[in-house]
Amino acid sequence: MAQAYYSSDAQESERSGSRLRRLGVRLREDRGYWRRGIVLAVLAVLLGLVMLLHAQIPNTIGNLGSLTETFLPWFGLFVPVLLILGLVRRSATAVIAVLVPVIAWFNLFGGLLLSDKQSGGGDLTVATHNVNADNPDPTRTARDVAASGAQVLALEELTAEDVPVYEKALAATYPFHSVQGTVGLWSKYPLSATRPVDIKLGWTRAMRSTVATPQGDIAVYVAHMPSVRVKLDSGFTASQRDESADALGAAIAHEQLGKVVLLGDLNGTMNDRALNAVTSQMRSTQGAAGSGFGFSWPASFPMARIDQIMVRDIEPVSSWSLPATGSDHLPIAARVKL
Repeated sequence: MAQAYYSSDAQESERSGSRLRRLGVRLREDRGYWRRGIVLAVLAVLLGLVMLLHAQIPNTIGNLGSLTETFLPWFGLFVPVLLILGLVRRSATAVIAVLVPVIAWFNLFGGLLLSDKQSGGGDLTVATHNVNADNPDPTRTARDVAASGAQVLALEELTAEDVPVYEKALAATYPFHSVQGTVGLWSKYPLSATRPVDIKLGWTRAMRSTVATPQGDIAVYVAHMPSVRVKLDSGFTASQRDESADALGAAIAHEQLGKVVLLGDLNGTMNDRALNAVTSQMRSTQGAAGSGFGFSWPASFPMARIDQIMVRDIEPVSSWSLPATGSDHLPIAARVKL
């Protein structure tokens, strides 16, 4: 019986070796395996280079660099398409070339997907939400975000008509609050030194306040950067957003308190170089302690993380998105250690 098993294994091994030898012969004899799919191979290499060298794409023409960086994670969707086309074409060259964008994508974003960085603990939960000026049910939205358990909550895109609604709905949970222009901050801890922050818009869409937590004072900034648009005639129009980001970055750079939290809708992703004035001096809680991309907009089919929770001299512990409300943005929250 043992001899029979041995013979069967030997025969199977011989057949496998024979198949490999035949494949090798076909690859040597059929030069088409290497000659076919050259265009696909070139496209694959170009895709990889775009991802690897995105910072070198100029913004001088329609802010093309910022537009690319805003949706950079989605470039990975082209990889399986190119791979399938390469297999259909039976092109070894194209299939091997697909490795370039695969390596580039995982180099940029693999860390967000392959490890769960969230951990327990932390001293403070913070949340932020662009509530949408056209929100049909602000009372329910306020209750939904308060249910997150955040001790500090920032809201953006508040209208004068809806401010009293949010104040009433959040009063029982947050005894301290301040609204400056179209942004507001609600807190379970006392607020002081609260003031608007000039981000060069002509009206108030950013603020700063000191929050007296049990672990000490922290500076909390709330901001709503100007919207960006993609137009056929002018490209990615973001100049006003970029100027506001520079002004916000300058304000944070001059902050006297060491521990800083930034909450808000920045209308830009962490990859967007135009936000460097802010992102160069702060850490994203999603990048440091989140799992996945944490896309927040649009709420119906999130495609980009333009709502941000960022910290300076504070340790992110966990970061997550909250369920959808009546807004076109998802609320986001983070737990931090002071």
